[in-house]
Amino acid sequence: MPIYLDLHEMPDGVTAEHVAEMHQADLKVEHEFNCRGLTYWCDEKRQTAFCLIEAPNKQSLKNLHAKAHGDVPLRIIEVDGNIVESFLGRIEDPEKSQNTKLNIINDPAFRAIMLIETSNYLNRVEANQFSVFTQKFHRSVTKTIKQFEGRTVKQDNNSYLTSFKSVTNAVLCALKIQSNFKYITPKFDIPNRKLKIGIGCGVPVTEKSGIFEEALELTTRMCEIVKDQIVISNEIKSLYESENRNSFINKEHIRTLKPEEEKFLNTLMDYVEKIWNDSKFNVEDFSKSLGYSKSQVYRKLKSITGKSANNFIREFRLHRALSLLHKQKGNISEIAFETGFNSAAYFSKCFFNKYGLLPSKYIQQHII
Repeated sequence: MPIYLDLHEMPDGVTAEHVAEMHQADLKVEHEFNCRGLTYWCDEKRQTAFCLIEAPNKQSLKNLHAKAHGDVPLRIIEVDGNIVESFLGRIEDPEKSQNTKLNIINDPAFRAIMLIETSNYLNRVEANQFSVFTQKFHRSVTKTIKQFEGRTVKQDNNSYLTSFKSVTNAVLCALKIQSNFKYITPKFDIPNRKLKIGIGCGVPVTEKSGIFEEALELTTRMCEIVKDQIVISNEIKSLYESENRNSFINKEHIRTLKPEEEKFLNTLMDYVEKIWNDSKFNVEDFSKSLGYSKSQVYRKLKSITGKSANNFIREFRLHRALSLLHKQKGNISEIAFETGFNSAAYFSKCFFNKYGLLPSKYIQQHII
């Protein structure tokens, strides 16, 4: 049976005790709707609550809440239980304290989300064998995440997606990983070893369809698109300084995106992800489509990505092409045209200029 996570906005005056009573009311009548209440999260500060419920469909969940206490959720998304546990740490109610009738859970679902990326498809070792660097990197990152009480949601050879209850811990973890990275990277290998970290934050249910999707989208874009090594959202900066009595973020080590920069980044990427593989696309269309003047687009794009519009689109296409080559999603000509290049020859030339080898050579070395 599907599992759903729903969002309730708590009116003024509603406390964690009230939410616990509503949860108990759900459990008393859940059988009437073929549902099973698994657990909930309550955040008195942000006035939100989230219920995790196994149900035949969304309507059954709404009917359950309507009968139990009348507070129908604002939004509902379908989720995977394992993913929920990875982000939030549990999928069942915590054990009830002894000698208490009501299990009051004042446990926010708000999380800081950190994405760590190093290397790329080019620099991974063939046959998924870990190099000495990779072994050291994984040991170091795993140890550091644990040290700062983070949870690993997903990882592969070159990336980690992690979740933190504490914004401070997320920021300090990123700085520690950055510091350790310098010591585990051999000097001769520095040009091939890149580290990027993005940190955003948010709640698990928003207007978007996936769990933490809004926070994940911005975090991924900060990590992969912004030129600096560690990039955080403006909300992360504000929360960090609030948690640490106005102790300021070190601008030398961390780039904080201003609200207008976050808006531009999201507007830019929403547009680019629609048109990036259209070979007819002209960068002159950028200013019209994004609602900025040409000079504004150039200045903002250069500040955030370090690239001109032409270079940004070309490198975005090459990155997607590299991914398709690695996943063997077609031959060189097919991937060239699929990623917006007018000819396989021009694609190969751009690929060589960017990565230092031809696509055919990459396939020989990394795929076959």
